Amino acid sequence: MVEIIVFAEGPTEEQFIKRVVAPTLRAMQVFVKPQLLNTSLDAKGGSINFDRLKFNARNTLRQKPDAVLSTFLDLYALDTAFPGFETAKNQPNIYLRTGHLENALHTAIVEHVGCRPERFIPHVQPYEYEGLLFSDVEALSCTEPSWGKYLRKLREIRNAVETPEHINDGYETKPSRQLEKLLMPRYKKTRHGPLAAERISLSTMERECVHFRGWLEKLRGLSQSIKPFKNNEG
Repeated sequence: MVEIIVFAEGPTEEQFIKRVVAPTLRAMQVFVKPQLLNTSLDAKGGSINFDRLKFNARNTLRQKPDAVLSTFLDLYALDTAFPGFETAKNQPNIYLRTGHLENALHTAIVEHVGCRPERFIPHVQPYEYEGLLFSDVEALSCTEPSWGKYLRKLREIRNAVETPEHINDGYETKPSRQLEKLLMPRYKKTRHGPLAAERISLSTMERECVHFRGWLEKLRGLSQSIKPFKNNEG
């Protein structure tokens, strides 16, 4: 059995991991548990700054010596203090950019915590969680009865890019904003995000979104490759 704690960006991602990701891994004895970080004295979720991530990563990995830690963070509006942020901007494509950020984050957290490298699996989703919902716009359009009339426009957005993970880094063009502008009733992240994901299915998202698939493959691989960490340093 492997326990994986995932630091989630916000409530939408938390529910997605709990309702869509975690159930598919339980049969492999991989138990995924999302966790929101405190963003103020009385709030959780939202943009995660690097100092907060470091603090919580250290506490989590030391308090749970048998667990693995991962992240599910949006590339859009990522804290500029994250390691590798400036150099990542020079990478020629989105997958090299997210890979560069994840490698830099991995090095920084492992050094900060003093843990074994395999205990931390960073994931930065390009560009937003909502990009995954464009993996099947037909299923997405069925989330609300009236959304079917927007299917043609949803297809146009999807077909304009190479993959759903290429939608997009601007405020007006990021996936969630495009859904909010287009759909009526208005797209609400915490309500519609998990509902749409359940309709679309994890397998479809993996087929369409290579970076997301790579993260899930790493999590599944833990069922075979990770031995208990108890009584081991870090």
